[in-house]
Order: sequence, then structure tokens, then C-alpha cells
Amino acid sequence: MNENSKDLRSNCPINFAVETFGDKWTLLVIRDLMFKGKRHYSDFLASDEKISTNILADRLQKLEIKGVISKSTDPESASKFIYALTEKGQALLPAMIEVTAWSAQYDSLTNTPVDFMKTYKTNKAALIDMFKAQFKR
Repeated sequence: MNENSKDLRSNCPINFAVETFGDKWTLLVIRDLMFKGKRHYSDFLASDEKISTNILADRLQKLEIKGVISKSTDPESASKFIYALTEKGQALLPAMIEVTAWSAQYDSLTNTPVDFMKTYKTNKAALIDMFKAQFKR
């Protein structure tokens, strides 16, 4: 048994995902890292959903423990940390794009950018590559 599944209810792949992302904040933190370029604690606090400080600290810690994000000291300010998606976190990109497209299709009030959906429908691989390029910065 690997360290990722030692405390899970079962070894079902859906259960693994639920145990990793199964609350209302975790995917929003990943969204902010993946699509919105947020990197600092204060950046996440400024999100529209208004996550509380204790919940944010908990989710960041859990994602770091799970190996989805990394945390490093900001070279410009030793009292700040920079959060980034790890390779494991970046591997969520295709799933996050699919969830975004699903939401745009079934929620008429979603704020999914028109360009995102146009590219999704015409060249999904280019959309994935565009976001992957941002990870290299």
C-alpha cells in the first residue's frame, strides 16, 4: 500500500479522488493556481468565494501533504510563501478543463470565458498546451 491510500476507506479510484478533492474549497484552490496564476496566501484570500483563513491554511497544507502543490519561500520576501502545482497537480489540467466545460454547458450563469469554450470545442489539445505553458514560468 502506498502512502497516498493508507488512510482511505477503500482503494477505489473515485474514493481516492473524493478523499483528495472532496470538499467545496480544494478544487477552487487548484483552479486559482492553475487558471488564475495565484501564488501567495493573500492571492487566494482575494478570490470571489471568500475562503476563510483557517480553511485556506488547512486546504493548502492538505494539498501539500498529498503532493498536489509545493510551498517555497518567496525570494522577494522571506516572510511569504509561493505555492505552485507539482507535476501531480499539473496532471489534473485535462480534468479541470473538462469540469470547466461541463459547468459552462449546464450552468447558464457560469463565467467561463467565451474564448476558452471556443478553443475547447475546436482544439482541446491547444487549450491544454496553453495552460501547460503557464506552468513552465
